Amino acid sequence: MILFLALPGSSRAEEYANVSAEKLLVSSTAYNGQKLSYLKTEQPEVTAMLVTIPPGGSTGWHQHPVPVYAYMLDGELTIELKDGGTHRFKKGEAILEVMNLQHNGTNAGEKDARLLVFYTGSSGLPNVIRLDTGNH
Repeated sequence: MILFLALPGSSRAEEYANVSAEKLLVSSTAYNGQKLSYLKTEQPEVTAMLVTIPPGGSTGWHQHPVPVYAYMLDGELTIELKDGGTHRFKKGEAILEVMNLQHNGTNAGEKDARLLVFYTGSSGLPNVIRLDTGNH
């Protein structure tokens, strides 16, 4: 009986023998050079989202009070910072978002920009703070 239970476990381990892993990005800064920081909270909460921005669309001016990480699944996205800096991301690129800095993402491409986004926040704290576009 013990031998029977050990065999399925062994075969499951072999199923993972062909797994590969590829580092997409290793960095201690966001795309603009801002030092990464982690949120200190007693109520951690992770939110995973699939975000789609159509051609000509934009996120609108906003900022994040929490760390945000994204991966470009398709298309391209240009992020403009309030200070005038811009950064362009394309399919297959990882994004380490800026925290507490005003920015706007625009899809200037010809197809949908699709991103897998992870917000590492806190229960009760918004992941995104929308800003009044009249000031920008």
